[in-house]
This record gives sequence, structure tokens and C-alpha cells, in this order.
Amino acid sequence: MKAFLCGQKFKSIACLLGLAIFFISCEEDLTTVNSKTKKVNFPSQVIYDAKIVQRDSGRVKMRATAPLIEKFELIDTPYVVARKGIDIEYFDRKNPAKPGRITAKFAKMTEMKRFYEARGNVKVVTSEGQMFAMQTVFWDQAKKEIYTSDTVYVTNKDGSTLVAANGMRAKDDFSEYTFLNNAGDINAKKIPEQKK
Repeated sequence: MKAFLCGQKFKSIACLLGLAIFFISCEEDLTTVNSKTKKVNFPSQVIYDAKIVQRDSGRVKMRATAPLIEKFELIDTPYVVARKGIDIEYFDRKNPAKPGRITAKFAKMTEMKRFYEARGNVKVVTSEGQMFAMQTVFWDQAKKEIYTSDTVYVTNKDGSTLVAANGMRAKDDFSEYTFLNNAGDINAKKIPEQKK
């Protein structure tokens, strides 16, 4: 009987020791697990074949179409992406009958910062008929400024062209713009003579 109790005690101690080792060895720090896993960002809203109209006081300000729009809201700085391209018509008060147009292969809008970017064969056509072509353009809506460091090709209605090799800065309505390191072919008949 004494040998039986001693064997039973030995089994109990061995079982407790085994359980202790099991629980100690299975302890895992969740902070290291979370830091090792890659953060996956997924859209909270997805719109296919999007057709968006923005109005202000009954007046159409903008029309946009895109094959795919994804909205990422569950992060610190929410943003909207048009990965498969976007086509935007914008209407200004100066010339409401003829809209301007922006097309790009990719667009990203960070609404909180009021910052927009367009990439890939970007074309901006103003309501006056000027066309600006570049690979990348940024719009800081808070500063009302559009800028790029890419080469910008400008074609006017009269066919004259201008190349800004190091980019440009412009007001967001294109009423004023500055080209950096430019060259071009300008129609001399259109240049006004200075009065003396």
C-alpha cells in the first residue's frame, strides 16, 4: 500500500510538473506576434463603374467616372483610390458652359488633408482649351495650388506648344502658372506689342 501511495505521489508530481512546463512553454507575447504580422489594409467601401456628380447650391461642380473606386476609412488618414483610372469634368464659374477635364490612370484623394494626386498619363484640359500633359500632378486644395516636378507639355488652342522640363506650379484654377526650365514653339502673332 505504501508503494502504491508513493507511486501515486510520483505520478501526481510528474503530472503537475508536465502541466507547468506545458503552460510556461505555451506563453507567447501578443505584442511580438502583432508586430511580426503584416498590417493588411482593406477598403471599407468599393464602387464599380462609379459615376459621381458633385453639386453646390444646385449647380454641378464636378462629374467623375471611374471603373473602380476604393475608400479606405479604417486607418489614421483615410483616403480614396481610383486604381483603374479616372475621368473628371469640372465646372468653374468663369465658363460654366464648357467644363475642364482631368484624366489619369491612377488617382488618390486624402480628404482629411485636402490633398489629391494623379499619376500615369495625366491630362488636364482647362475650360479655355489649354491642355497640360504630364505623368504626375499634385493638388493641395488647402493652399489652392497644383504642382509637379515632371516634364509638362502644354498645348494652346492656337497649336503653340510649351515644354516645362522641370515641372510647374499653378493656382488651382490655372489663372496663373509658373513653368520651370521651359522651352517651346510660340505663335509670334499672338504676342502683344508693348506700348511705349
